[in-house]
Amino acid sequence: MSQHHLVIGAGPVGRHVAALLADRGEHVTIGTRSGRDTGLPGVRHVALDASDADALTRAATDTAVLYNCANPGDYTQWERTWPPLAAALLTAAERTGAVYAITGNLYPYGPVDGPMHAGLPDAATDHKGVLRARLWADALAAHRAGRLRAVEVRGSDYVGPGTGENGHVTRVLPAALRGKAVTMIGRTDLPHSFTDVLDVARTIVAAAADATAHGRTWIVPSNPPRSQRQALTEVLAAAGRPPVPVRRLPVPAVRAVGLVSPMMREVAEMGYQWTAPYVVDDDETRCHFGIEPTPWDEVCRRTADGVDA
Repeated sequence: MSQHHLVIGAGPVGRHVAALLADRGEHVTIGTRSGRDTGLPGVRHVALDASDADALTRAATDTAVLYNCANPGDYTQWERTWPPLAAALLTAAERTGAVYAITGNLYPYGPVDGPMHAGLPDAATDHKGVLRARLWADALAAHRAGRLRAVEVRGSDYVGPGTGENGHVTRVLPAALRGKAVTMIGRTDLPHSFTDVLDVARTIVAAAADATAHGRTWIVPSNPPRSQRQALTEVLAAAGRPPVPVRRLPVPAVRAVGLVSPMMREVAEMGYQWTAPYVVDDDETRCHFGIEPTPWDEVCRRTADGVDA
């Protein structure tokens, strides 16, 4: 029997989650502030302020799973926007009994010396990493207290259709598809994990449906790491385009720009991701769920096809 699922956020992960569920015959609603129709067949859309716990609770009544796929894009506003949003999501999940499935990221781990895996402690010291770690800690505490059922999946830097400015490759891809030189942050020759947004959706849907997966985080299965330059070049090749010159913007230069740009100041805080290898160990997730990442050639093709150059 089909169930109702409420997806908060219509970014690339939220849209992929909704599409996967609708294809399985589930009843799916996407909640966003605007209520704009994404055009996904069989998906209902509602205008909803998800930071309003009462409104969110009403929307989530009789919902099997409440998916947090929100992604406030402006780093400078995270301290203002995330706490009330996360608190409302927790409240709604507790009131309705819905499984609370969270789209997380790797920020809570902070700088690392080796591959990131779910057993690592959340040891970030920058404010965005500390904030994301606290949001998961609050959900986990509620789960352990028996107030709700929570699970979080964590992916690396996104690739795939619709990623746009949220991805370091897709941010420069429109210009690269036109044959223009591009600038990428930090080292462009270091191994770095990239995660397809489709694989984030596949993992969070599987984790939400599996009671044995609740109460912990999971690393989204991702393809073997590639450098920024290599990833961009391979996406271009999938579109039948030649490589382009790739300039690098050193992290100290980003910090200097951050003296006058609040957004670049926030980006500079994450500079450790681009000055050393930044890779994931997803073996446990693959083994538990039987999920393999989308083949890299297909990821490159989907990423290129999803960009309006």
